[in-house]
Amino acid sequence: MASVEISGLKKSFGAVEVIHSVDLQIEDGEFVALVGPSGCGKSTLLRIISGLEPASDGEIRIGGKVVNHLNPRERNIAMVFQNYALYPHMSVAQNMGFNLKLSGLKRGDIDARVREVAKLLELDTLLDRKPGQLSGGQRQRVAMGRAIVRNPEAFLFDEPLSNLDAKLRVQMRAEIKTLHQRVKTTSIYVTHDQIEAMTLADRVVILSGGRIEQVGRPIDLYNHPDNLFVAGFIGTPSMNLIDATITPSDAGLAAQFSCGQSVPLGPEHALREGQKVVIGMRPEHFAIGASGAPIAGETTLVEPTGAQTHLTFRMAGGTATAVIDGGVDIGVGQILTVAIDPAKIHVFDRETGRRL
Repeated sequence: MASVEISGLKKSFGAVEVIHSVDLQIEDGEFVALVGPSGCGKSTLLRIISGLEPASDGEIRIGGKVVNHLNPRERNIAMVFQNYALYPHMSVAQNMGFNLKLSGLKRGDIDARVREVAKLLELDTLLDRKPGQLSGGQRQRVAMGRAIVRNPEAFLFDEPLSNLDAKLRVQMRAEIKTLHQRVKTTSIYVTHDQIEAMTLADRVVILSGGRIEQVGRPIDLYNHPDNLFVAGFIGTPSMNLIDATITPSDAGLAAQFSCGQSVPLGPEHALREGQKVVIGMRPEHFAIGASGAPIAGETTLVEPTGAQTHLTFRMAGGTATAVIDGGVDIGVGQILTVAIDPAKIHVFDRETGRRL
């Protein structure tokens, strides 16, 4: 195991810079997820760490050692790809042990290591099968097993679950998290799925346009997004972000929307009367029948999911989303009235997008 340190990392393709001076410290044994929209640079960053892509500038250290000049094999890292990259003519055992064979390890040592890892991944009864005889989840486990047998200093995952169906993705997420808890190898995991990142990682790195927007524990990103991009990216359904103006009220300051409705704000926000802001309210923080200033609007869309119902309603010249108990019966065209705890309201500067 080893720490991974990235300092002033840049990457350009011709005249176009796609990674802009990234600094990131990943601790020994930590599981870090790189997440962001398509084209944000997360896969490019992973490929640079692995040595598959050269950096244009900056330094990469693995275990305290600068590795910029080393090829992927010399960096002692292992990658797991979304397409498994298994040899179809080889058995599970041969696929898992192939890199060890290339390293010159003895046959007996290879077999012992493969059996040990196969048992860990519950593949011990499948060692003689070919990849074509396995399910998608089993093939992904073989790909992970091939990485684990090398005992690398770090695992690099490049969207390993994107080819799986929704149910299997949930199952494999749990398996990857359990596996990391057992082997405790430093892991860097690239995904476009923020739920995947939040459920798996010790810390999440949110990227946009080749820059790091925020790094933190999943719960901290959810509760304290640094800016509008992070606020809108983290959370499902997305946070409601609505323009407002700060106005006085009997209880202190409030945020007034263009429709005339307003919500009270807590004293923790450094605000002034007349200030133009963006108010963030998570759909799951709205409540029916709760105390506080009511917010009302015509329901335009009802999406039952079982335990919960997602409601879209008109607000401030646009729409907002509320997540309520699935037992509440509200139809399209009815007026939805909800309230929110002022302590759960987020306030952002309208010009800079930064949290206030």
